[in-house]
Amino acid sequence: MHELSITMNILNIVEENAIDLNAKTVHEIEIDIGELSGVDDDALQFAMQCTVKSELLNHALLVINKIPAKARCKTCNHEFDVSDYYAECPECHGFDNDIYQGKELKIKSITID
Repeated sequence: MHELSITMNILNIVEENAIDLNAKTVHEIEIDIGELSGVDDDALQFAMQCTVKSELLNHALLVINKIPAKARCKTCNHEFDVSDYYAECPECHGFDNDIYQGKELKIKSITID
């Protein structure tokens, strides 16, 4: 379950930024997770609940935005939704695609006091 190490990294990044901003409490952590990132939302939420947090992060709510995967065919330049890395272009039926969205994992925002 690599979600535990991901959660620990997220919390470390958020805590460092909150301290730099002289925050007293972190209320919300909003993250973007791409459909093809390999990160399981439920496992990430579970890891967040199980992770020992500092007083600053103790009540932080994790909000997950699921980012759909999109690709552009390198042959015909058609853009389309994909559900895996080996998707066929619906226009030319080629497999030489550039997945330009859906692999991300990033902290989008934090809400602090």
